[in-house]
This record gives sequence, C-alpha cells and structure tokens, in this order.
Amino acid sequence: MKLKSLAETMAMVYAENPKVEAIMIAGSVSRNWEDSYSDIELHLLWREAPEDEDRMAPIEKVKGNIIDFHEYEDEEWSETYWHKGVKFEISSFLSETITRVIDEVVLHHDTCLDLQCNVASFQDGKPLFGHELLLDLKDKISVYPEALREKMILENLDFGSRWGNREALLFREDWLMLYQVMASVQSKLMGAMFGLNRMYVHHPAYKWQRQSLERMSVLPAGFTEKMEEVLVLHPIEGLRVLEGAIKDVFDVVEREMPFMDLRTFREKSVFVRSS
Repeated sequence: MKLKSLAETMAMVYAENPKVEAIMIAGSVSRNWEDSYSDIELHLLWREAPEDEDRMAPIEKVKGNIIDFHEYEDEEWSETYWHKGVKFEISSFLSETITRVIDEVVLHHDTCLDLQCNVASFQDGKPLFGHELLLDLKDKISVYPEALREKMILENLDFGSRWGNREALLFREDWLMLYQVMASVQSKLMGAMFGLNRMYVHHPAYKWQRQSLERMSVLPAGFTEKMEEVLVLHPIEGLRVLEGAIKDVFDVVEREMPFMDLRTFREKSVFVRSS
C-alpha cells in the first residue's frame, strides 16, 4: 500500500540520526483502517532529547512542506508536514518516557485516556526501525491487567448527574445540551466496553467507533448498530435506543463479571428527575 511504503521510506531517513532508537507506524495505517482521508503517523523514540535541527533535517531532505512545528509539550515533540501529497504526523518521545507511561497504565492501572492512547499506539504499531526495543515494549503491554479492566468498567458506568435530567431536556427541546449528555454517555459506554474487552483506548474521543467495536469479542447483541443510531435518529427515538444500550451493557458486564456489584450504578442509570 502507498501509505505504508511511503512510511517505510521516510522512517529510513529518520533512522540516519544516531539519536533515534526506534520508529513505528501508528494510527489508522497500523491497524489497516486507512482510507482516502488518512495520513501517516510515525512515532519516534529518541535516546536523548532531539534538537530542532534533528527534527527539521529529515523534512528538509525530502523537501517536505511544514504545517506545524511544536515545541516540547506534555513530554512529546510533534510536527506535521506534507510529503508527496500525504500529510505526515510525527510524534517523538524519549524512550524512557514511553517506558514510564506503560508502567503507569500496566503496573499502576492508570485509566487516563491520554496515557492509554500512547500504550494502544505501541501495542498496535508496526515497527519500522529498532525492532528489538519495540517488541520488548509490546511484550510489556501484551497482558491487559484485570485491575485496570475493573477500574475502566466502574469509572465508565457512572454517567454523572446530568443524565438524570434527560427527560427535562427532551421536554424543553434543549437539543444542544441533550446531545452533549447523550454523546457523553455514549463515550462512557465505549470506555466500559474497551475495559470489558481488555483493550487499551486508542483515541480519547473513540475515533473509528465501528472498527473498534468490530474488534471486540464481548458485545451486547446489536450494540454497534444501536451506538450508530443514537445520534442519527430523532432525539426521542435516539434517547430510547441509548437507554436500551445502557441496559444491555449492564447485562453483559454482570454476565461476564458476576462478582462486581453494579446495583448502585444501574439504579443511577435509570433514574430520571421528576418534574
């Protein structure tokens, strides 16, 4: 495929720098989900902090056109540029940073989605350079912790107080807030299903929803279709579909993990504020 071939060629340009320890394809291309709108995401691991010249030299060598060039922020260097009609998104990390992030999620069961996204990218990433290091990182990620699974489920089955106002919002035709509440609950259901299926979340907004659900082996019947219908049906119908999806999720979680006490969460999920 063109994108993978172009990524491999560009990776070899970056690999000329001795500071670079490993390179992999991340994002939709690594998961074979790419389409005509996809770009190339490369993750680079560095032995030591790169200078601006380290980051600019490969782009200049291939005569790429810079879109963004960001300073170090949140333990990451990032830049985007066009090369041969394709947008490249580069994320650079110190190798020690990624090792620590993996430990926070895998050993300390941190449910932070930003951390999980980094872990998911290395789990699904396709090594292009520095295979030994990347395979070692993949090995650390290979077993999804049971404690993380439980935390993801419990944290995501609490929908917050606004969910109880859904009938009032519907009655008032307060569509903006209603859709915000419905979208928030959908995201929560996705988080719970990622945890139940022992999958690290790969995007904080649950991008590629349908493809993600297709990877899951434990799902309520018709769940994918219901999640797609919620925001495209009339709000009254969409809300009822979402309420049904919530019940289905509780049922499947209780079936798969009968030792978890979800009574309080289930009661809150069906509560509606009276007029």
